[in-house]
Amino acid sequence: MRLFCFPHAGGDATAYTPLARALAPVAEVWALRPPARGGRSRHPMPPDFDSLAAAVAEALAPHLTGGDGGRFAFYGQSFGALLAYEVARALPADRRPELIVAVGAPSPAEWSGRETRDLDASELLRLTGLEESVRAHPDLVELALGALRADLAVSATYRHRPHAPIGSAIHALAGADDPMLATTGLAGWAAHTRGAFGHRVVPGGHLLATVDRPGPADLLTSLLTSRPTPLPADRQVPAAPRNASREQ
Repeated sequence: MRLFCFPHAGGDATAYTPLARALAPVAEVWALRPPARGGRSRHPMPPDFDSLAAAVAEALAPHLTGGDGGRFAFYGQSFGALLAYEVARALPADRRPELIVAVGAPSPAEWSGRETRDLDASELLRLTGLEESVRAHPDLVELALGALRADLAVSATYRHRPHAPIGSAIHALAGADDPMLATTGLAGWAAHTRGAFGHRVVPGGHLLATVDRPGPADLLTSLLTSRPTPLPADRQVPAAPRNASREQ
């Protein structure tokens, strides 16, 4: 199984290093590095959310395969959960993930630019629990805030448009101590899938997987090693092609 991970607003691929190590026996973790951070600090963020989702879908397309018959899944936290879902929608129906794990995020229909309406970048840094990490390294503060502002700006352009649910299973998670999301809001994700749906509250805050901890590795192991429940015949989508492609 190949698991593609989408970071939170302002986050980077490095947030998933501990998770990648924890899942190594069952999954190959690939983490997204968006523009405007890390080695891509000089790459401009696309002008709007739709352009970002389209660019990510195009970049992922050659790599959507795994070691077990092409199985792959998406995992996203907060802004990354929304992006993971919309990237899945931007892919052809026969190339969508088997599973989307959405963490710390309301459903797309309930998003409405929530992270930009009420919070500025520095406040979001505090609420996500990352303030202390970057304060220990003053040179990282402005870099972190710059990435946050870039993501918040593109998040503000997101507009949910009603559409048919996708066939990917969805599992929505929230940390019990998340200060940004009411745990009752997870059920809204059910309307966005024709496949299996599950949701639960787990120990933790707004971000579960970080540079310091792997997050819900045991739960992900269970989800990733379970075979999907087939859709009814009239709701099935074609199986993903089996050809493998790796980045050189």
